[in-house]
Amino acid sequence: MKMLYLIDVSGFIFRAFYALPPLVRPDGTPVGAVLGFCTMLLKLRDQILERSGGEALWCGAFDVSRTNFRQSLDPSYKANRKDVPPELIPQFALIREACEAFGCPVKEAPGFEADDVIASYVKKVRKNKGNCVVVSSDKDLMQLHGEGVEIFDPMKAKWIQPTDILEKFGVEAKDVVDVQALAGDPSDGVVGVPGIGVKTAAELIRQFGSLEVLLANAHTLSQTRRRALLKDYAESALLAKKLVTLYSDLDFPLDEASLQFPLKLSEEQCKTLSSFLERQGFTALKTKILNKI
Repeated sequence: MKMLYLIDVSGFIFRAFYALPPLVRPDGTPVGAVLGFCTMLLKLRDQILERSGGEALWCGAFDVSRTNFRQSLDPSYKANRKDVPPELIPQFALIREACEAFGCPVKEAPGFEADDVIASYVKKVRKNKGNCVVVSSDKDLMQLHGEGVEIFDPMKAKWIQPTDILEKFGVEAKDVVDVQALAGDPSDGVVGVPGIGVKTAAELIRQFGSLEVLLANAHTLSQTRRRALLKDYAESALLAKKLVTLYSDLDFPLDEASLQFPLKLSEEQCKTLSSFLERQGFTALKTKILNKI
């Protein structure tokens, strides 16, 4: 199968929103994030053309809502996140419309995060002996790196290497979830084992191989404090692993026809895209885009 580019649209949206100054179209609707997103998607399109010659597949993964199955496991999961800025809310639907105008299919699943959508596609691609690129700056997606899966950070225009994952987590991609489970993630409300950071977590996982083996053998550790922490927070660590492990069994068809990257937009697609850009007031971007595609 052709290379599949899996785009973390939710990540794009927030990056675009905070990177650009407020912008409204003539009717007062905020569109700053929409403009930033369209600019990033155009740049990504150029990168796909340059790397794959347009012989590729692509899709954008969305978060449907702020709540998902992880809150049923732990109500504190992402409970510390600030509310979505009100001026961003009306832009979500416009960004979905932008994806469609660019010929990029949108995938989402109620009760799951965009990361789970991406993980599910990755699993199917691997099963079919294919290759894919995860387009995201999200560290949580690094657990997917490996056989048949590359990661491209669009904000840094950087291809993530095994050495980058090792530098960040102290372990290979396959062990990232175990390190995250131990160290926790305060930004997501994931507790893990308080008092154990990423460096110590990596050291322990390298020594024992997995979180489960570590917990079963914690009594053998020479450090009294570590033994006590692992005993007291064993259930917390196991829960954290469930929270940070991406769900990969969503049933999305790996249909090349519906995921086809448009090497050249049809006349009808150009009209749709042109109309969308006009309605947002993106005159300069419209000229730039339609001269390219």
